[in-house]
Amino acid sequence: MIERPVMPDLFKALVHSIVAQQVSRKAADTVWVRLGERLSGVTPLKVAGTDVSDIQKCGLSMRKARYIKGIGEAAMSGRLDVLKLRELPDEEVIEKLSSFPGVGVWTAEMLLIFSLCRPDVVSWGDLAIRRGMTNLYGLKALSKTQFDRFRNRYSPCGSVASLYLWALSVD
Repeated sequence: MIERPVMPDLFKALVHSIVAQQVSRKAADTVWVRLGERLSGVTPLKVAGTDVSDIQKCGLSMRKARYIKGIGEAAMSGRLDVLKLRELPDEEVIEKLSSFPGVGVWTAEMLLIFSLCRPDVVSWGDLAIRRGMTNLYGLKALSKTQFDRFRNRYSPCGSVASLYLWALSVD
C-alpha cells in the first residue's frame, strides 16, 4: 500500500513547494522548520509582514525568498484566493497558480495531488513519473504521445497511478 501525505492548507503547501524546489528533502525540511520558527507559523499575514531578507535568512536564495514574499502579498491582497482555488477545475488551478513567479505547472500539479486531493493528475513535467512509466512498460524512451495514451488509461484515477509510478521510478 502506498500512502499519500496531504498538506490541506493550500497556502502552506504552496510556500513549502517553493522551499523544496531543486533542493534535497533534508535541506527543504531544515529550511521549512527554520521558516516556521522565524515566522511563528506560515500564514499569508506573517509572510507578507516579514522582510524578504528575514525570509532569506532561513536558508533560501533571495529569489525564492522573493517568490514566497510575493505569494504572501498576493494572498493578503486577494490576488490569490486559496479558498476559491478549491472550487476551480484542475486546468484553472494550474493557470492561476502558474501565473505567480516561482510557481510553475509542475508545482501547481503537485498541489492538486497533495493539497487539493484531486483524483486524476499525472504530470508530464515530473521526471520520476516518466521514469516510472518507462520502467513499467520496458521502454527506453517515452514520447509525449505515449505518455498521453498511458495517462488516459489511468483516468479517472491518475493521482493514484502517479503514486505507483513514483514508486516504480527507482532504478
